[in-house]
Amino acid sequence: MLGVAHFFQLHIVREVLHLVGVGGRKWLEDCYGYNGQANYADRAEFPLPAIRWKEPTPDITALREKEKGDWRKLSIEEKKALYRASFRQTFSEFKAPTGEWKSIFGYSLFFASLGLWLFIGMKLFVYSPLPESFDEDHKRAQLKRMLDLRVNPIFGISSEWDYEKNDWKK
Repeated sequence: MLGVAHFFQLHIVREVLHLVGVGGRKWLEDCYGYNGQANYADRAEFPLPAIRWKEPTPDITALREKEKGDWRKLSIEEKKALYRASFRQTFSEFKAPTGEWKSIFGYSLFFASLGLWLFIGMKLFVYSPLPESFDEDHKRAQLKRMLDLRVNPIFGISSEWDYEKNDWKK
């Protein structure tokens, strides 16, 4: 029963879209496109779009009548015109590389360099210099004080110091 309801719903949607937005382009019966709506997209996964690319002109309409007969009587130009009326691009045209990766790579490098310049600017002009307790003399003095106070003698740094030899344990 669901199949019948879906069938009627699809035909109602097709009729409404034909009146509203598709215009004179034909919604193909057995082609649902890539999402089942009346839109056109050149995609390799869904090679048959739901509607034709161009609206019918008198020339195309005449060619469509002629194609109902023997195809050997159509010239190459007429076959190409029929194809271009239904499809915007051939497979080789829409699958060809576009070179878009170059612009993406360029923008990525630009933003990476912008971030690097922002970091350098912040380091130079925003952040204050490190306190003097970060230089080597002050670090050594702090370590000596921690050893003198025997800070954390079981598992910490004082457990690694030999107080008899006044050197690190080996």
